[in-house]
Amino acid sequence: MNLSKTMSAYFDYIDSYTKKAYDLSGLAREKGYDPEPKVEIPLAKDMAERVESLISVTAPQIKGSGVSERIKELEEKYSVLDWRIALTIAAEIADGKFVRFSSRHEAAEVGIRVGFAYLTLGTVSSPLEGFVKIKEMKRKDQKPYWAIFYSGPIRSAGGTAAAVSVILADHLRKKFGIEPYDPTPDEVERMVTELYDYHDRVTNLQYLPSEEEIRFLVKHLPLQIDGDPSERIEVSNHKDLPRIETNRIRNGACLVIGECLAQKAQKLLAQLNKWGKDFDLQNWEFLKEFAALQKKMKAKGTETKAKISPIYTYIQDLVAGRPVLTHPLRQGGFRLRYGRSRNSGYSSACLHPATTYLLNRYIAIGTQLKVERPGKATSLSCCDSIEGPIIKLKNQSVLHIEDAVQARQHADEVEEILFMGDILFNYGDFFNRAHPLAPAGYCEEWYALELEKAILDIFGSLDLGKAASLAKTDEAFLKKMLADPFYTKPDALTAIQWSVHLHVPLHPRYTYHWNNASLA
Repeated sequence: MNLSKTMSAYFDYIDSYTKKAYDLSGLAREKGYDPEPKVEIPLAKDMAERVESLISVTAPQIKGSGVSERIKELEEKYSVLDWRIALTIAAEIADGKFVRFSSRHEAAEVGIRVGFAYLTLGTVSSPLEGFVKIKEMKRKDQKPYWAIFYSGPIRSAGGTAAAVSVILADHLRKKFGIEPYDPTPDEVERMVTELYDYHDRVTNLQYLPSEEEIRFLVKHLPLQIDGDPSERIEVSNHKDLPRIETNRIRNGACLVIGECLAQKAQKLLAQLNKWGKDFDLQNWEFLKEFAALQKKMKAKGTETKAKISPIYTYIQDLVAGRPVLTHPLRQGGFRLRYGRSRNSGYSSACLHPATTYLLNRYIAIGTQLKVERPGKATSLSCCDSIEGPIIKLKNQSVLHIEDAVQARQHADEVEEILFMGDILFNYGDFFNRAHPLAPAGYCEEWYALELEKAILDIFGSLDLGKAASLAKTDEAFLKKMLADPFYTKPDALTAIQWSVHLHVPLHPRYTYHWNNASLA
């Protein structure tokens, strides 16, 4: 890293005083007043060292074995946080490339922990406490299979990383020649019952899969998802099963099946489609069928010719008192707009400031909103260059509100909000979750591109002078319109002239919501 002398001196200062603090703390620990005789928190310069130090808590032999250096090599081959790095390092550790273990169980567990720790940046306890152990069980034909035990702290990993930990375990299962899990009908139904008992009697899951989704997953997973008992209450049915040690509810198993594997299936499938064959993971192709089933369940089985079906999950377990701003794909609700503003980003969407004001000023910057798509939730901010709401006043007139000043002027006269305005999501939120792109509304930036293309098609170049002359409009205004379509809008007559002479659609400012109008 090329640093200035001042910056280099600054980092050297931090390093030297950190070492002094550690030395002083070590001397204090040696006096024997603390439970541990040494400072437990290791120093780490980067993520790779953090991963190695974290797992050394349960596997001390990993420390200084070369794992962190190997992770850095793999990051150069792939890219930082690529799942293939976790799979590769887990397999190499399990094969004894760095250190020898007393058993293949220990080797596999440490391999999974290191791969899992890499996926979670070495900053959470999930690889140590969320993933508990591997237990070798007997299939009906007496061949061995693996049961993977999880516990409550798996929450801290996040749904994606926890789901990938199951793939890590399966990758090592195949390397060790262990047979896949063969669930019995009772074990399948036990998971259905237990997950719904956990949701109804313990705590609400963020994503509650349908019974059909749970059955499909348990039947097709090559590993048994298990866990130690976490609750005092027992499952309501399917008790005393030989291959499940407890009748009590296991929060780890419920979380991994419900909020991890089921919820993140599309994301897993998108990655495995790219490189799954390279890691002998073709057995996970069942996720394609699961994704189709999940789409059907989320749409409540409604038959529709539309490519995008309504998703009811986000209002399925509505808490009393929480407002519902709009129902799935409901006309008059929010219209999707693709893009990002300076104050939005990953899992952060924007509403028009007039919309937030007209909703009784209930929504503030940073408000958490459960959404229909692409993910489960977003944090809200405001953007005034997207389309604002349409309202009906008490005198029955209808207004399109374009700014917060206009919203304040008419706030006390509003009888009904006919259209909520745009909600701005960035494309990355859809791509990251492998969610199909939903149709967006016709908007100013789209219109500007079509206008530019029309001029190029007619004149062979972007000759704004000729275009302005043909369309009987001002050249300077046309140039400004193409440069800044968000805040430059033609009047109705100009928009019509452009449509007639340049053969472009009518400007979105004048393409009204006719499909939302009732014929009654």
